[in-house]
Amino acid sequence: MAEKTEPKLDRAQVKKAVQALQAFLKSTTTGDSLFLDKTHQIKLLFTLWKIPKKAQTIRIPLPHGQRAETEEVCLFTKDEPKMTSEQSQRFYKKLLQERGVKNIPEIIPYKVLKTEYKPHEAKRRLLKNFDVFLSDDRVRRLLPSHLGKHFYEVKKAPLSVNLRSKHLARDIERLIQGTNLKVTNKGSCCMARIAHSGMTADEVTDNIEAAFETVLAKLRMKGPVLKVIHLKSETSVALPIYTSDLSHLSVLGAPRDKKAADKKSKDKTTNQKKVGKTAEENIKPKKKKPKEEEEEEIPQLVPIETPAKKPKLQKPSKKQKLQKAPKPAATKRGVKTQNKPTKKAGKKVTKGKRKVLKAK
Repeated sequence: MAEKTEPKLDRAQVKKAVQALQAFLKSTTTGDSLFLDKTHQIKLLFTLWKIPKKAQTIRIPLPHGQRAETEEVCLFTKDEPKMTSEQSQRFYKKLLQERGVKNIPEIIPYKVLKTEYKPHEAKRRLLKNFDVFLSDDRVRRLLPSHLGKHFYEVKKAPLSVNLRSKHLARDIERLIQGTNLKVTNKGSCCMARIAHSGMTADEVTDNIEAAFETVLAKLRMKGPVLKVIHLKSETSVALPIYTSDLSHLSVLGAPRDKKAADKKSKDKTTNQKKVGKTAEENIKPKKKKPKEEEEEEIPQLVPIETPAKKPKLQKPSKKQKLQKAPKPAATKRGVKTQNKPTKKAGKKVTKGKRKVLKAK
């Protein structure tokens, strides 16, 4: 069994990669970007050994701020009771000044967000004007339906802050200058912003080491976690700064090998038993069958009589149906039969009224 070793970063190798990336970014910058004092984002790309079962968001505090001073911050707040939107805006500005927070120029109450930023163009304008968005934790769950999908596609979702905290300035500074790593259950790669091109090489390496340690500590996965880590910007090639040791693969494959060996041994034992049974069956003398069973009479074939066909019934013709059957004579006693008048020979039966003879 190989001993478990904690993954470590080679600081010298990381610093070389940072210097190479900074040199590349300087060579690609134009005169306009230098004049406008634009900075490029530097990110870490983490590749995991397995796809996590559950999604997770890891907050990474950094020793050096990863955002430039020129970046602007916007804060969404709750509507205070018995106050208008302007009064609640003044209230929170005063609260931030008292707590020592100075880097939040814009405060938008929830009621203003629902009314003034309802059109799609207003939401797009708000997204372009600010780099970071914070929100009061009391209205955090109400914002997605009013902000729209574009804030989440560009990864500018508002970060929740507890405005009632005693250490408000420290918490806001950690959120703004820190970073978040969103680990999804749809793939094995995730990315986090850890520095910008205006920082020195030592500051960037310090941030990389801090992010590496926090990810290892907070990632909820068993066994070896990180496979490869790359350093890159938005336009550069990914530079590898860490590759995991492959010694743990033998540890992972050990139980599988044991199971395979056990299956093979079981198969061998079963095959040996089957071979032994067949050999015993061949060795045992076969019992002789009695003569009666051997000399069985062959049954003779007997012709089967086919049933005679029944004669077909002749259907009566239409003429026979029309002929009426003669009525039977009356057999009952005491019943007088009515004698119908018969035609006498030589006399004609006259129809109509009979003539009455007058007496002379």
